[in-house]
Amino acid sequence: MTGVPASAAGGSGAKPVRGGKLGTAAVNQASLWNIANILTMVRLLLVPGFVLLLFHDGGYDPVWRAFAWAAFAVAMITDLFDGHLARAYNLVTDFGKIADPIADKAIMGAALVSLSILGDLPWWITGVILARELGITLMRFWVIRHAVIPASRGGKLKTLAQGTAAGMYVLVLTGPLATLRFWVMMVAVVLTVVTGLDYVRQAVVLRRQGLAAERAAAAERTAEALQATAGAAAAGAGPAAGAVAGAKDVHAAAEARDAAEAER
Repeated sequence: MTGVPASAAGGSGAKPVRGGKLGTAAVNQASLWNIANILTMVRLLLVPGFVLLLFHDGGYDPVWRAFAWAAFAVAMITDLFDGHLARAYNLVTDFGKIADPIADKAIMGAALVSLSILGDLPWWITGVILARELGITLMRFWVIRHAVIPASRGGKLKTLAQGTAAGMYVLVLTGPLATLRFWVMMVAVVLTVVTGLDYVRQAVVLRRQGLAAERAAAAERTAEALQATAGAAAAGAGPAAGAVAGAKDVHAAAEARDAAEAER
């Protein structure tokens, strides 16, 4: 039970088959077509719509820029809700795990690149932010075999600052508001760099710990195999020879464990 009605969770409305269990197709459909995934797909569809609105009539019409801002705002709002709904109502799916970060980076990347093309945002800002996002994504895949890098408060604050700053640049602002949006973007850039460096630190630590744990596990398996061999030798060669072989194997296993611990 997810606490969400079948219609909201994307259920197909199919009747249970004999035995009280849903068919495999119905279960898969219900797990994919839920409200969290629908919001993610809406955000993906808003990306091309946002770009078209932003560039309409040359990209400098205040009215069309306001429409583009509305599309951007809706995309950022859905980003706040889809992940929360997925976790709160047990609607997490493999599709959502892949599509959600893609949608996040697609809408932000589209906004930054489009604003730089229009000449409203310096290209170096776009380059720094996009390089960080791509680098951290690759970093997550680099350590995913050992551990998952959790989202930090700094990362969430970075996302909020980026969204606020980009949204202010989408609007046609003048005077003090134009100055304010520049400083908001500078805060977003600083948070982008600082949190990126922190993610790199976490990734290096997690990878080292994961490799050390793998070495320790390998040493344990080697020790168990040596002990099993020693036991077999003792059974075939007599108590005295078995005791000597077992002592040597235990000593070798202890040295292997100590070496693994020293590498941690």
